[in-house]
Amino acid sequence: MTATAATTALVIQNFPRGGPGRWAPWLAAAGVTPVLVRAYAGEPVPDRLGHAALLVLGGGYLPDEDDRAPWLAPTRALARQALEEGTPYFGICLGGQLLAQVAGGEVRGEHGRPEFGSTPLRLRPEATGDPLFTGLPPRPTAIQNHVDAITRLPDGAHWLAESEGCPYQAFRVGELAWGVQFHPEAEAAGVLRWNEERLRRYGYERAALHRAALADEAGAAEVWGAVAGRFAGMVRRGPDRA
Repeated sequence: MTATAATTALVIQNFPRGGPGRWAPWLAAAGVTPVLVRAYAGEPVPDRLGHAALLVLGGGYLPDEDDRAPWLAPTRALARQALEEGTPYFGICLGGQLLAQVAGGEVRGEHGRPEFGSTPLRLRPEATGDPLFTGLPPRPTAIQNHVDAITRLPDGAHWLAESEGCPYQAFRVGELAWGVQFHPEAEAAGVLRWNEERLRRYGYERAALHRAALADEAGAAEVWGAVAGRFAGMVRRGPDRA
């Protein structure tokens, strides 16, 4: 069956190794076709969002670092459109920071404790009523890879999850826009491609991170696969999702 705009999600990729990972097959299995824009490679970001959802992936930039990543300006415009029009949005790492900034929060570079590898999260009370996070295990794990951080959530945002090293791990703006600091799309094998010198600079060892991520992989895949499926379900329901 050919995907239509009503069953597609625009996915903005900001970094060569920062693709949608296992979220692509998870969304497809739930009836939503990802349409990937490799913005880092010069593929144009649309002026208007002509899809049923928007996903913005991670990357080694701040959300307004337009001098290094000029495609971030049109990506922010799409995020604003999604918020204004009630189009489902999911932002991962940089994509979550971009949502926070567009909605009025704050992001700082090289802030707080860097996090790498599989990390325990804590769901907060507001997760109980959230369409994507309700009913998840209270202490799920997720792969992290960040040194920048959100320092203030937008006014009125729903704070859903935290970690010991970074408070704003997951949040929702309005009814249909989610941002996460972690990488629910990432698999343990990807850790082996991380820059060893950079990891050592922050006190981490790649092989140990890989072993820990492997140990947590099955449980993490079950949790974040469920979240991807719930998000896809909301996308497919369209205006009737309320």
